[in-house]
Amino acid sequence: MASTISSAVKSAVSSVTDTSKVNDLKRNTIDPTSYASSGLTTDHGVNVSNTDTWLKVSDGSLNGPALLEDQVAREKIHRFDHERIPERVVHARGSAAHGYFKLFDDRASKYTFAPVLTDPSRTTPIFVRFSTVQGSKGSADTVRDVRGFAMKFYTEEGNWDLVGNDIPVFFIQDAIKFPDIIHAVKPEPHNEVPQGQSAHNNFWDFVGLQPESAHMVMWVMSDRGIPRSYRMMQGFGVNTYTLMNAKGERFFVKFHMIPELGVHSLVWDEALKIAGQDPDFHRKDLNEAIENGCPPKWTFAIQVIEEKDEHSFDFDILDATKVWPESLIPVQPIGEFVLNRTVDEFFPEVEQVAFCTSHIVSGIGFSDDPLLQGRNFSYFDTQITRLGVNWEQLPINRPVCPVLNHSRDGALQHRITKGSINYWPNRRDIGHPVSPVNGGYAEYKQKMAGTKQRVRGAKFQEHFNQAQLFYNSLTQYEKMHVIDAISFELSHCDDQQVYETYTKILNNIDFELAKAVAQNVNGIVPDKPARLNHGKVDPTLSQLHYAPKTPTIATRRIAILVADGFNKTEVQAVRAMLASAKATTWIIAPRRGKVISAGGGVTVADHHFEGQRSTLFDAIYVPSGAEHAKALSQNGRAIHWIREAFGHCKAIGAIGEGVTVLQQAIGLPEVKLFNSPDSDNVESSYGVVTTGKYDVTSAATDAPKIASGPKGFVANFAYEVSKHRCYERELDGLVKRVAY
Repeated sequence: MASTISSAVKSAVSSVTDTSKVNDLKRNTIDPTSYASSGLTTDHGVNVSNTDTWLKVSDGSLNGPALLEDQVAREKIHRFDHERIPERVVHARGSAAHGYFKLFDDRASKYTFAPVLTDPSRTTPIFVRFSTVQGSKGSADTVRDVRGFAMKFYTEEGNWDLVGNDIPVFFIQDAIKFPDIIHAVKPEPHNEVPQGQSAHNNFWDFVGLQPESAHMVMWVMSDRGIPRSYRMMQGFGVNTYTLMNAKGERFFVKFHMIPELGVHSLVWDEALKIAGQDPDFHRKDLNEAIENGCPPKWTFAIQVIEEKDEHSFDFDILDATKVWPESLIPVQPIGEFVLNRTVDEFFPEVEQVAFCTSHIVSGIGFSDDPLLQGRNFSYFDTQITRLGVNWEQLPINRPVCPVLNHSRDGALQHRITKGSINYWPNRRDIGHPVSPVNGGYAEYKQKMAGTKQRVRGAKFQEHFNQAQLFYNSLTQYEKMHVIDAISFELSHCDDQQVYETYTKILNNIDFELAKAVAQNVNGIVPDKPARLNHGKVDPTLSQLHYAPKTPTIATRRIAILVADGFNKTEVQAVRAMLASAKATTWIIAPRRGKVISAGGGVTVADHHFEGQRSTLFDAIYVPSGAEHAKALSQNGRAIHWIREAFGHCKAIGAIGEGVTVLQQAIGLPEVKLFNSPDSDNVESSYGVVTTGKYDVTSAATDAPKIASGPKGFVANFAYEVSKHRCYERELDGLVKRVAY
């Protein structure tokens, strides 16, 4: 079985990861095992003697009519009928985890006095929910979409909600367009198709007529739209907020979350297949990492602009369709956060958690970002609609600090407030306002002057400079993926006007991009660029920029393909080395259950070839063993596992007779395979790592460091795994020559 920590270890981990919020939730947490002797009761506490048969009229042998007097049956059915609450309109499909936020030091105090961002002695509990945007609650995890990255900080001064995405920009500049973009991207109203994707006429019609969306479209159509894992996504606050320091000075700020493991994505064919093979892939991945002792971690950073420099750029810093280029405004790391605890029950935590951009704490404020202004209204309104006016009293939403105000009543009021006072001012000074000097929220005294009118600033009219910057900054393979993605999407649009219009939009971004897509989808192939590409590049916009400085394979899932007759000693040695680097290994065989090794030993396979697919793993390893290699070579599904992994640019390793299985599966002369069975020298070619043998001596000299070199099968294999993918296979045309 994969490397999973024991229940005892889980309990130990749990005890050291309790935060003030986790302890707060314990007030409402029930452990059914502690009630085992008490038995089943109704909601009003009466013991239930029979929960399987409705009370009815019967002579003991024949059924008669069911009786409405059966309160137990009626309660059971009624409660079931009302279990569902309104689904989120957007971000319905999601998963979440608990964790904590910790500052490196007080370096941000020059910008803000908010203790959550300035007090390094604090450990702030957090709850983070990841989500897709377009699809329903039952849609798949791996669709091409924006991912929500919503954070709830349970600070000592109240809750701070940072409601971000995995992409730093958005489709629209002004919140008044939000209903339009969501209506356009959602399933079309006449047939409720398609689910969980933007590949349809309405979406591309809207963005083709709304050029402010061009920058965002480039991000979503890039590899960012199909992340490998929630744990390998960047997070962005998207909107422009403000900070205020102890001197009363104001700064504009954007928030960034940078994953420890790097930023990595699936490939499109893989994402499509996983959506059918395991639609809960990202949800499971998050829980698996935490439960296996590898909690995901991000660096928390800020970009800051002084108030005097607000208008010093060629873009408007309040425009949510624009990034703040890091070459102009550096990203400053100030802390880190870790997600180290899975939820106890999905519905009361993940479904009932509610975020509001308007929930901030003193020292943090809003800007005049027109998208943020509308979000502040909309989010609070939608939570009331979905959860009721007392939604902030739900356990997952309530603050860990004291709450006292004069709000009363409403559906599902939980709080009992003693006394006769429910207003201000009052004779007893109960619930009095708190001055800023004593911790009350401090408003920045902003001067305002202007004319009431519906207008957008001049800089809001430019839509293509940053779309060009993003595309220019991608690697060659990332650009190929953008072309393929847009071509896929537009090929699903059957209205000629729609796909022809968008190929014209693309010609404002890049001439070669527009030509390639137009040729693929029968659009209008341009003969010259509609707008010259400025040629500027920002390396921080490519995912490759965020590769970990030290190679790691932590949490990577490695499939070991075996059949009867495999070399068990070798597999044990390789698994131990990979486990020491915190990867998980999984035995895949012709059947789930006992597999007999060459020496007669027994290993229990985790899955069989038909029960899983290569898409659900990061790499494949085929061990030595003559009988086992012969069996795999004659197994079409095993061969497909290898070909598919090769087509998806994943690392593949093989030893001894296992190399012959790769030769049959891949069969490309460009991929060099090691063919000296008595040597433990290593051949690495296009992410395929092979060697002739791996014995005790080989394992003893195999470097624990993840690196390439002439020796050390595991070190070389782990190095290729750490690179995430070998995209040179795509660039050199090898992927197209293998059927998968």
